Amino acid sequence: MTPTEKMLARVPLFANLPPHEIQTLAATLTVRQVADGAVLFYEGDEGRHFYIVRAGELQVVKSLGTPDERIVNRRGPGEFVGEMSLFNLDGKRTASVRARGDTQLWEMTRAEFDALLTREPPLAYEMVRVLSHRLTDAHNRALAELIEKNRSLEQKNVELARAYQELQAAHAQIIEKEKLERELQLAAEIQLSILPRDLPTLEGFQFGAQIMPARHVGGDLYDFIPLSADALAIVIGDVSDKGVPAAIFMAQTHALIRAAARQNRSPRETLERVNQYLLEMNASGLFVTVLYGILSRTTREFQYARAGHELPLVRDAHGAVWTPPQRDGAPLGVLDFVLLDEATLTLAPGATMLLLTDGVTETFNARREQFGAKRLEEFFQRAPQTDMQTLCQALLAEIAAFRGTAAVHDDITLVAVHAA
Repeated sequence: MTPTEKMLARVPLFANLPPHEIQTLAATLTVRQVADGAVLFYEGDEGRHFYIVRAGELQVVKSLGTPDERIVNRRGPGEFVGEMSLFNLDGKRTASVRARGDTQLWEMTRAEFDALLTREPPLAYEMVRVLSHRLTDAHNRALAELIEKNRSLEQKNVELARAYQELQAAHAQIIEKEKLERELQLAAEIQLSILPRDLPTLEGFQFGAQIMPARHVGGDLYDFIPLSADALAIVIGDVSDKGVPAAIFMAQTHALIRAAARQNRSPRETLERVNQYLLEMNASGLFVTVLYGILSRTTREFQYARAGHELPLVRDAHGAVWTPPQRDGAPLGVLDFVLLDEATLTLAPGATMLLLTDGVTETFNARREQFGAKRLEEFFQRAPQTDMQTLCQALLAEIAAFRGTAAVHDDITLVAVHAA
């Protein structure tokens, strides 16, 4: 390896990249010099680049050049900055960054970053892990500062100290709440960036998909994975928890499924391989239900394997709604062997297939009634023949109207396929 490749391989974010990706980065990344005190970018700027510190130090600054200016973090060799603008919908920088001493950086464009993330999906999980550590560090620093302040106040009047502590505690809670909400929002944006940005194209078929997390981030997943000009893999899954832990486990599962699918394995072989890896890395006790299938353009068949997930729902060209026979199947990440329900559906012209997570049928209203399979089938039967994205949106609206003022307690994901 060249010296540059060795340096890149020691960057934690790139530590698990294969050697050929390290070589590509070494050949394509731009090295940028930033003088002491120079501002790399300003808060509110449009972000088009992502930076990794090669040597020196960067200061992350809020409200630069104002009386409220404060250094909120520092980044040293191997750490990265500028990632938030790549995930924010408006693409704006959330803080200013200034060099402390002469600093050397690797610069990556948005296009290079997106391309790398597409080639190496596990990189997204590594970024979520780093951001999670940053959130923990911020919490620990805030807690340490609060403890130190409390110690200094012990020497003052007891009543004054108590009032001051209450004020500080309230202020700290507001700050922590804002930080947590921002981090959760960023996690949600990262999660959405992992999912498909565009619906696929396959001659003779039309697609739709919608996902609605119960919290900022969720444990549902779906994906469309092109295997060839005539074959498209479709996957939908549901992790056994909610929130950040489920989102991280979802990202792991998503990356493993993509990696296994691209080796052109059958649905069974793909889920067997994913289950093997999940058992090796799953220390959290989580599991995931998955339906993974391959849609053939030429035969119009959808061959799938189901690991404890909801059955497909099919409406034929005449409006009749049915589900395939149910056989035994167990979630992935639980057993050292895979128990799968395997079947093949033929989508004749005019047929529509709906894949979903159990958040659809298990939605409750204020009277504690479930939406249930019967309401779902009735909606599916009367739903007009329309484009699949509109169909998914209409079903979400139907569920929301049924739920009314009741709280959302589970993630909802829909994937629709129509045979022209």
